[in-house]
Amino acid sequence: MALLLPRVLVQTLAVAKKETLQTVSDRRMVGLLLIAPALQLGVLGAAVDFDVDRVPTVVVDHDHSVESRAHVEHVLADGTLRRVLELDSDAAALRAIDQGRAATALIVPPGFGARLGGGEGAEVQLVADGSDPNRSAIATAAAARYARVVSRGLALAARDAAGLAPGGAPAAAAAGPRRGEIVLVPRVLYNPRLRTAIYMVPGIMALLLLLVTVIIAAMGLARERETGTLEQIQVTPIGATSLLVGKLAPYIVAGLFDLLLALVVGVYVFGVPIRGSLAVVVLGTTAYLVSNLGVGLMISTLARSQQQAFIGGFLVMLPALLLSGVMTPLWGIPEWLRPVTYLNPVRYYAIIVRSALLKGATLGDLWFEHVALAAIGLTVLSIAAWRFRRGLA
Repeated sequence: MALLLPRVLVQTLAVAKKETLQTVSDRRMVGLLLIAPALQLGVLGAAVDFDVDRVPTVVVDHDHSVESRAHVEHVLADGTLRRVLELDSDAAALRAIDQGRAATALIVPPGFGARLGGGEGAEVQLVADGSDPNRSAIATAAAARYARVVSRGLALAARDAAGLAPGGAPAAAAAGPRRGEIVLVPRVLYNPRLRTAIYMVPGIMALLLLLVTVIIAAMGLARERETGTLEQIQVTPIGATSLLVGKLAPYIVAGLFDLLLALVVGVYVFGVPIRGSLAVVVLGTTAYLVSNLGVGLMISTLARSQQQAFIGGFLVMLPALLLSGVMTPLWGIPEWLRPVTYLNPVRYYAIIVRSALLKGATLGDLWFEHVALAAIGLTVLSIAAWRFRRGLA
């Protein structure tokens, strides 16, 4: 046994060296492993942005008063709505929305300023293009928020005017909320500015590692079968375990390097914070890579060419992405489909990365996700290794 262990280790290192040299000599593989993740993270991190601002808005001011112009400017002041057109009729505004020149229309009715000056209520209409529900909902909420602020200010002004002391002296202003009034003071944790990049970049890291490891592992073994080198290895005294570990080890190292690259880009380009321990992230990444490599190895045992392996990898990655919670929240998945997500390693890894980086979660907080990843990885890798050994037999 003492003599067998060094021999197995030497064989494994020899296969790993051979796999590394073969991968480095293939420019496509080098680009997919090292260059593509950085480029994709930069492009996807900048392109996937759910923050809604500068919504193109057409303004129709039928009142043309000082008050109407002032209120229109205040509605547009926070940047959520951006004035692109000023028209004179409601029909022209609706045509602008139909033609795609604007997404919302802010319509001020006649007599707006007079009604406000007389202490009456006044209405302002916001027409939104519902073909983009997210944008229209945020634009409507921004206008409604401004209306609530203005309404509250008018109500307080009326209350103060009614509470004037004899001789015109104003009543003392009470500090804080008035009697019978509720004031909401929101507080947002972990991402106070609600920036999309801070939430999306960790999820994109999970996607990139899935892409790199599954495709590379599947195509690597399929390439060996295509070129006939796998049959040549079969006649050597190298055992199946040494061959398998030696072929997969370089991809784990490459995946950890891609993690480092993604962290650098995420932190220095997109401002992603690192509030937790990187050791927790590295441990979860290792288990995640083992799971992905097991899936890639499984695909390679079914594929007979690199093209089949490539297509098979994408067929696996698409449902894995959609059922992971990376792009859409897990609670948005139908209940009958939600149990399937517990078999998806991307789900657990996305939780680990986001919780560790953004919330400072520890291994004690994320033990279930780590155990689940390890269990899935070992199971898939064991089945794939069994099929691999059968193929060598």
